[in-house]
Amino acid sequence: MMVLVDTTVWIDFFSASPYPHVKTLENLIVDREDICLCGIILTEVLQGIREDSEFNRTRDLLANLIFLPMQYSVFLRSVEIYRYLRRKGITIRKPVDCMIASVAIEHDMPLLHNDKDFIPIEKHFGLKRLK
Repeated sequence: MMVLVDTTVWIDFFSASPYPHVKTLENLIVDREDICLCGIILTEVLQGIREDSEFNRTRDLLANLIFLPMQYSVFLRSVEIYRYLRRKGITIRKPVDCMIASVAIEHDMPLLHNDKDFIPIEKHFGLKRLK
């Protein structure tokens, strides 16, 4: 199984938080599943790291994952998602979440996340969620 893992999960994973989504990620790692990330997730995770040694360790770990490119169609879909939901009265707090969701939809894979902004995207656009 291939799964895209959102920034929210990585942050909790690296801080050893005892949440169910962290346990799910740990199980994916143990089972040697295909764990994916995209440029936005990579950027969000790495930009929050202050110490150089931790930055280097995390960068090297993430380099072993499957990197999904973000095609032109991903950006167009993310705009469509944002605009459609906005017309429905739903505002996504971080528009980059629309881009991350669009990557998962484009590659027809579930997203492991801990972010309520993805819930309306699941409902209205068929984003698959890994629980």
